Amino acid sequence: MPERTPDGRYVVVDGRRWRTADPSLPDDVRARLLHHLGVARSAVRTSKGDDDAVAAARARVQLAKTGLGERGPAWWDQDDDERRARWELALRELDG
Repeated sequence: MPERTPDGRYVVVDGRRWRTADPSLPDDVRARLLHHLGVARSAVRTSKGDDDAVAAARARVQLAKTGLGERGPAWWDQDDDERRARWELALRELDG
């Protein structure tokens, strides 16, 4: 398991900090976002040579990671309503 910073906001991999997912995510929401992330990452790999498909897949990766709280506004700076709105918006767009 990767090392975490003392505040729990980041994991450290090869000396580089990466933001962790929002710990307040409900388990079912986290699972759905991780599923979307995996599908999108796979699409990035399999779409090589099709610039439009790669761009669309990368946009889905961004959206899933934003929903997880790993990108965009820092989850620790958001109140509960903002955090919920972040993941609900990401899921609406990803599911749509």
